[in-house]
Amino acid sequence: MGNSANTVRRERVVRMSVEQPLWRALMGYRVLTMLYAIGLFASAYEVYERPWVAIGYFVVLVVWTLATLPQVSGARRCTKRFLTADLTVAVVGILLSPVAGHDRAVTGGSTLPSIWTAGAVLAWALKGGWRWAASASVLIGVANVIQRGAFSRSTIHNVLLVCIASIAIGYVVEVARASERTLARALEIEAATRERERLARDIHDSVLQVLAMVQRRGSALGGEAAELGRLAGEQEIALRTLVAGGLTPTSRVSEDAAQGAVVRALDDPAAPEDPADTGEPRDLRPLLAGHAGARVTFSEPGTPVLLAPAAARELAAAVSAALDNVRRHAGEDAHAWILVEDEPDAVVVTVRDDGPGIPEGRLAQAEGEGRLGVAQSIRGRLRDIGGTAELISVPGQGTEVELTVPKQPAPKLLAPKTLVPKKLVPKKK
Repeated sequence: MGNSANTVRRERVVRMSVEQPLWRALMGYRVLTMLYAIGLFASAYEVYERPWVAIGYFVVLVVWTLATLPQVSGARRCTKRFLTADLTVAVVGILLSPVAGHDRAVTGGSTLPSIWTAGAVLAWALKGGWRWAASASVLIGVANVIQRGAFSRSTIHNVLLVCIASIAIGYVVEVARASERTLARALEIEAATRERERLARDIHDSVLQVLAMVQRRGSALGGEAAELGRLAGEQEIALRTLVAGGLTPTSRVSEDAAQGAVVRALDDPAAPEDPADTGEPRDLRPLLAGHAGARVTFSEPGTPVLLAPAAARELAAAVSAALDNVRRHAGEDAHAWILVEDEPDAVVVTVRDDGPGIPEGRLAQAEGEGRLGVAQSIRGRLRDIGGTAELISVPGQGTEVELTVPKQPAPKLLAPKTLVPKKLVPKKK
């Protein structure tokens, strides 16, 4: 059901594309302007000194225009090689105009391809945006100046007209692509939210109620059944946290909307499975959500917390090491809290517990004894990714580990920093 909803929304986004109608309009424009250029030549045939030059060019122009209609049907087929060849045909036509012996081509009249050349420039605009359009317009302008031998008011007027129009269209295409990506992302989030809500209702009506019943019956029966009930209670809390958090991986919007895929969905076989394979930022929240349970409370922002893949993995491993220390030293009954804060320049993850705390000097003693869990599993991991780790502990009042990772990679590794317990009052739990 979820896949069907996502598919429907992706198809709707593709149909709403602003870019595709522009490509279809360009196809019609190229054919019409080709016929217009041929009509201009036919109406002034007798004034050409070497009409065979013009006829040869128009034969090439007709064959090229009709044969390349599929290339201008969409951005996927409109390659850089085709755009270069298309612009070459336009430039050659401009330069051949005086060779054909038509005086008006030099004194201010239209060239052999006439306004067909604007279609070549518009193809560059649709494919690459306003920067590509500006480059193609400059080449057309240079060709016009060369074939006329000097600057003139009409030449400058025509070149500026084509340049401004193509740049404007290229800019509109870029804005339209950005809008389509935003819309596609919003529709995906909406579809994922609806599916998550449906799953949450189904889980609440079935799995969660069964787990709650097992917990109650087990506690009432005692013995081994009590242990089973306790485990069922922990799984109930973990499942509720996962459903409430809704940490579903987000699909990535394709940057190349010109290739006909407005959205690269999760079920796209061409999409990479692991964000780490492409170096794209990774959401930290799903990596930490699995720690939530009966004795671990997980609090996170409502929006993705993005970090470089390596930094996200190391930070998640450091959090796991901190929780292992809680279970090992604070006891199985200790409660822990994980708080994720997404700051403008850094991501801060705080792990607190309500255990007995660390006696003063105990951490340094453990390092001296070769027990480097904090020194290596936590501090070492953070140092390798340019982050810092700070431990705050008050005997009898719990321990707090604050892990800070900058969003931008550090230019060099930070110097090792020894974690020393500070006598500070922990945050109110």
